[in-house]
Amino acid sequence: MEGYSVKEVEKKWQDYWKKINLFKTKAVPQKKYYVLEMFPYPSGDLHIGHMKNYVIGDVISRYKLMQGFDILHPMGWDAFGLPAENAAIQRGINPEKWTYNNIAVSKNTMKLMGLSYDWEREITTCAPDYYKWTQWLFLKLYAHKLAYRKKASVNWCPSCQTVLANEQVEEGTCYRCHTPVKKRDLVQWFFKITDYADRLLEDLEKLDKWPLPVKTMQQNWIGRSEGAEIDFSLDKIDQSVRVFTTRPDTLFGVTFMVFAPEHELVPKLIKGTSQEDEVKKYIEQAGKKSDLERTSLKEKDGVFTGSYASHPLTGEKIPIWVADYVIMGYGTGAIMGVPAHDERDFEFAQKYKIPIKTVIRPKAVEDFDAAQKGAAYTEKGIMVNSEKYTNLTSEKGIKEILKDLETNKIGKAAIYYKLRDWLISRQRYWGAPIPMIHCEKCGVVPVPEEDLPVLLPEEGVDLTPKGKSPLASVDAFVNTACPKCGGSAQRDADTMDTFVDSSWYFLRYTDNKNKKEPFNKAKIDAWMPVDQYIGGIEHAVLHLLYSRFITKFLYDIKRIAYDEPFKALFTQGMVLNKGEVMSKSKGNAVPVGPFVERWGSDTGRITILFAAPPERDLEWTEEGVQGSNRFLNRVYRYGMQHLDEVKHIDIKDMEVATLTPEELKLYKNVHQTIKKVTHDLELFHFNTALAFLMELLNRLYRVQKANKFLLRFAIEKYMLLLSPFAPHLAEEMWQKLGFTTSIFKTDWPGFDPNYIQDVEIEIVIQINGKVRSRLTTEPDTPEEAVKNAALEDEKIKKYLAAKEIKKIIYIKNKLINIVIK
Repeated sequence: MEGYSVKEVEKKWQDYWKKINLFKTKAVPQKKYYVLEMFPYPSGDLHIGHMKNYVIGDVISRYKLMQGFDILHPMGWDAFGLPAENAAIQRGINPEKWTYNNIAVSKNTMKLMGLSYDWEREITTCAPDYYKWTQWLFLKLYAHKLAYRKKASVNWCPSCQTVLANEQVEEGTCYRCHTPVKKRDLVQWFFKITDYADRLLEDLEKLDKWPLPVKTMQQNWIGRSEGAEIDFSLDKIDQSVRVFTTRPDTLFGVTFMVFAPEHELVPKLIKGTSQEDEVKKYIEQAGKKSDLERTSLKEKDGVFTGSYASHPLTGEKIPIWVADYVIMGYGTGAIMGVPAHDERDFEFAQKYKIPIKTVIRPKAVEDFDAAQKGAAYTEKGIMVNSEKYTNLTSEKGIKEILKDLETNKIGKAAIYYKLRDWLISRQRYWGAPIPMIHCEKCGVVPVPEEDLPVLLPEEGVDLTPKGKSPLASVDAFVNTACPKCGGSAQRDADTMDTFVDSSWYFLRYTDNKNKKEPFNKAKIDAWMPVDQYIGGIEHAVLHLLYSRFITKFLYDIKRIAYDEPFKALFTQGMVLNKGEVMSKSKGNAVPVGPFVERWGSDTGRITILFAAPPERDLEWTEEGVQGSNRFLNRVYRYGMQHLDEVKHIDIKDMEVATLTPEELKLYKNVHQTIKKVTHDLELFHFNTALAFLMELLNRLYRVQKANKFLLRFAIEKYMLLLSPFAPHLAEEMWQKLGFTTSIFKTDWPGFDPNYIQDVEIEIVIQINGKVRSRLTTEPDTPEEAVKNAALEDEKIKKYLAAKEIKKIIYIKNKLINIVIK
């Protein structure tokens, strides 16, 4: 029998699902389930590598629908950003046109895959009816003193000609074009995410359904450190400098200090010294390096300033150096060097022959000297060479030193964070304009909410990167009236980081057509938080952290009733082709359109889901595609072969008591498979769920003759179990079985606990400890029967020929080991 007409079947059921509004979201859910995949940037025709994320979400959406949940499963487009602007420059077209053309293509591709989206919930971040509310969000943050403007040393991409947030610098390069990032001093807008640092860190404990690696990445990025701020007076100038340390117990081991090249006090410290010219040259060279280059594990270098500080407790003179491994953005921009107890300081001290003074020894070692050992001792221990604190434990010493620092007003306990405020200004056109106005008389004034959105101009825009926003050259956009005094003023010419757009998009899906507010509170409370979020781990410290911040802010201003956006998070692996990540640029992408035309959506889905566990990378192969296609055609052929027998059978009439022992085995097999597939769906173990379905299909093919009621039961349950994975084929066979409503309006099958005990088990047969064969039998088969069956095995007979059996060891229901001589 030939296979089925894939193209015809899939189009038929996609049209049917649309006609019956199968995926339409209920206005008011009774039992809600919100499943969401991270929305894509619309780059045009999607390839198979893109589809893994969406197929995983689709499986869960259909499965939960059959469990009786009211589903919200939307899709939209993260449509602002540099790729569209750069493509527009190259092609000489408006980025809006390029973006919407790509959206049309991407949307059509998703529809070819039969994905279960409610397209009435669609959002597009570059549409004015969306970015109006992104601008509203900016104004709310500004009103609560969480959006501010300041001059700062920022990450600058020379290629993209725009600023990047710290999180968008990857190994010293731009996260989009991989050009080495430079530093520039610019006045920029920031969101004060640092005000939420503690909550963002502490609330990770709530996220028990998030992968540990993601939580660890966020924890490390926030980088909370407990320690002390300590003031060192500077000899050359009448000022002091504050440093932060997590180890105040090592204070007596300070033998040098290091300032960042950008530190504001450096020019004062070197002025008039013999080191002035050398330090200036060093600072100039440091300015050409990225933060990553400066902080990498290469050999550290620096230059002596010619100036000294005074130790806050001993008054000793401490030489001050400038070194580029100290960054102004972290801590205070100055550190105390304790070479005996810090590996980086140890290397620096050895290179420049700076004294190394041991002040902590291991608890079990009386006589310890870091310089003699040739390595820093970085653990806590017993304090030595520390005046009155000598012989205290590190823990006790920290408390005592802090007490004395605070008494003498030269230091205090402090908590520092690696996390920096979120820089959101971008000097490009294709983004949401920042809704602020600059007036000479009134200063910086927010655009009134009733005047939103501030629309992007469509005429007279030169998109060529020039180091400033293209909007700054559009007089019709820039020149405006001050909302306060009515006088002449200028709009802010920068646009927002696109991660602002995506920091709240999941909220808009709940009420995407609301023109009066970003979302209605009753609707948002009915659907949020997202029950299952699916996307790449690469977003751990960008999108996911920003979304948590914005959600907490909206909770604080009482716009929403929860302070975490995503209950559960699943991070999928990549799709590889010939060992490399599938991508157009590498020439190894498999476009969805031609693939579906030839093989069908269901074959693509099965290949993606079966090739590897979904959290791991999978290798896309032609053999895998062919195998998946053969499996689906075997399902179809089996159903069609028995269709005439079972089409008019009602499984309610089946009497289990009348089944023969062999038929009862099959009946139990079906119940076992229902249990296993259900269990694996809950855990996202799609590959093993499909393996169980393939095993059951093999078992069905081995059945020579069976009760018609049993066959109908097996086929019916099989199609229900298959439906989330291969929805088109399952729907087709469901109709052929005589059902008139969609398979997805049928309840997910349950299993009878009385029939899930093992029907058969596999016992390993070893000879002298080596696996030589396997035996299939019923559980708890008598030991003698197992031994006899093992000795009769054809493979085993060959090994036993002319050999003496010394003994036979049997481990019940697991293995049998035949010891021979």
